[in-house]
Amino acid sequence: MNDHIVRATAADGCVRAFCATTQNITEYARKCHDTSPVVTAALGRLLCAGAIMGSMQKGGDDLLTLQIRGNGPLKGLTVTADSNANVKGYPMVRDVMLPPNSRGKLDVAGAIGAGMLTVTRDLGLKDPYVGQVELISGEIAEDLAYYFSSSEQVPSAVALGVLMEKNNTVKCSGGLIIQALPGAGDDIVRMLEDKLGAMKPITSLLDMQMTPTDILNDVLGQAGLTILDEIPAAFKCNCDRKRVEKVLISLGNEELEKMAAEGESVEVKCSFCNRAYVFSPDEIKGFLKR
Repeated sequence: MNDHIVRATAADGCVRAFCATTQNITEYARKCHDTSPVVTAALGRLLCAGAIMGSMQKGGDDLLTLQIRGNGPLKGLTVTADSNANVKGYPMVRDVMLPPNSRGKLDVAGAIGAGMLTVTRDLGLKDPYVGQVELISGEIAEDLAYYFSSSEQVPSAVALGVLMEKNNTVKCSGGLIIQALPGAGDDIVRMLEDKLGAMKPITSLLDMQMTPTDILNDVLGQAGLTILDEIPAAFKCNCDRKRVEKVLISLGNEELEKMAAEGESVEVKCSFCNRAYVFSPDEIKGFLKR
């Protein structure tokens, strides 16, 4: 199944919903960063959330950044997405190994620990919008639900998950965000709570070969579900040699002179996709002249 997001409304427009399958995105990130299973699960969850939240943006040039910083061994994650559900991300530590949690699952909360979630929306204005909340669980889905409620005043249900194969590749990955908009009555909210409370984990549904449309129909079918559209989602990094050159030049003359004096090629890796760019001593000297 190709990665995609289904966007929908229900209850006469008082509820909006997004459901995504992101197995390819998460597996690509796993290969890029050579992540351990628990790091793959954490990064995959945040990448899925980033793709969905990116697709919520209206402007073609709008950018969203999700950043988690914690005191656990993973230390943190960073994910960036655009309004076309192109997403990229990286972990601060890629090889965290932890025993399963009390439910026998990958211990994402233990890897992240206590800390902060920061959401930055760059809408092309003078200053970006920045919202920040404390992590309430470290499981990421609950933390994002708390962010929506406290920072954006939008009651939201968030489900995110990554299921691994025995060989540590990604079997399935995806997520669900349902939001009650102004005008949603108490009966609608109670219905959502009941349906979501009884829902199986998102990875169980995806593993049963249910599509995002199937999942939305299961949760919101009785509330007058209307499918709006289906958009592709992908891991996409916009790094290139010119961008990396600008980063090197921004280091300043003193640092460039040190590099040139060493007489060896300099390798710079993109944090998001791990692609390597190599610059010769002559190229470094050229940057100095510029």
